[in-house]
Amino acid sequence: MEDTMGVFAALDVSQEETAICMVCQDGTILAEAKVPTCPDRIAAWLMARGDGLQRVGMETGPLAVWLWNALTARQVPIICIDARHANGVLKMMPNKTDRHDARGLAQIVRTGWFKAVQIKSHEAYANRAMLTARETLVGMRVKLENEIRGLLKTFGVMFGKRVGGFKRRAEEIISKELAIAPDLVPIFETLLHARRDILARIAALDSRIRAIAKRHATVRLLMTAPGVGPITAMAVVAAFDDAARFRRSSSAGAYLGLTPKRYESGEISRNGRVSKRGDRFTRKCLFEAANAIFCRKLGGSRLRNWAKTVADRTGPRKAKVALARKLAVTLHAMWRTNTPFQEEAAMA
Repeated sequence: MEDTMGVFAALDVSQEETAICMVCQDGTILAEAKVPTCPDRIAAWLMARGDGLQRVGMETGPLAVWLWNALTARQVPIICIDARHANGVLKMMPNKTDRHDARGLAQIVRTGWFKAVQIKSHEAYANRAMLTARETLVGMRVKLENEIRGLLKTFGVMFGKRVGGFKRRAEEIISKELAIAPDLVPIFETLLHARRDILARIAALDSRIRAIAKRHATVRLLMTAPGVGPITAMAVVAAFDDAARFRRSSSAGAYLGLTPKRYESGEISRNGRVSKRGDRFTRKCLFEAANAIFCRKLGGSRLRNWAKTVADRTGPRKAKVALARKLAVTLHAMWRTNTPFQEEAAMA
């Protein structure tokens, strides 16, 4: 940031109102206000007072994507600041108010001591919303199944495992083991009907995901890697959005929180566990893909042998995390070079 003069502003956004603070290059506060969280009102306030306005900052948050797109369309030089970085400054304020937060953000924007967050494309957010919706439905299905198992134990009925799956076993319990307590049958039938409806919605989303994967060239390319299906490939594409955002593919692992944290101070120097920063869902998908490669013969024998060697030294769980990181780096390199999976290149 080489600015020597200019005007800077920051927004502290809430659902109803947005606090705005405008400062000049030397840090003097020029104007402050609270306006409704509306792009037109925010842009009008800034443009009316912002001769020479160079940057406007706001933290990442639930409304950040919408506001960034709307204000960019209105020619406002808006940037998003990583909320974790901003928190280090804002927590020094003795009193936390929207006005104080806006002042702190304005000073961060003025000094340039921030990390700008990339706002992704509409397609990336739409695909991620679909994957998140599916993940939520899967969680609801699991919760319903666990609830059914738990309630049955109250009445001495053990669900257990039977050939034919959950539905067949549940129908068997309702027709036979609950015959002595007919007042319980409507309760469990209601839960089973809810589970059936959720399964239908999951199947509909799965069909939509497969259709998108079929016509999306990058998703099809990433699916050539072992253990990577349409959900994992779409999650990676939605998380990265643009392969050119990383100069080196090795940065992909750190971006997804799959590299160890480092602590060094004086004579202390140690590596911790993986940072778990970034996209949790994509990290989970990559770990599941790594687990499939590690435990099953899905191709990628050299990757599996490498992970087995790591497991001999550190244990299987750490080996699977290391394999997930290698898979993330490999997928990014495949996307950047537009080449299908090549095991020799992945092991290089």
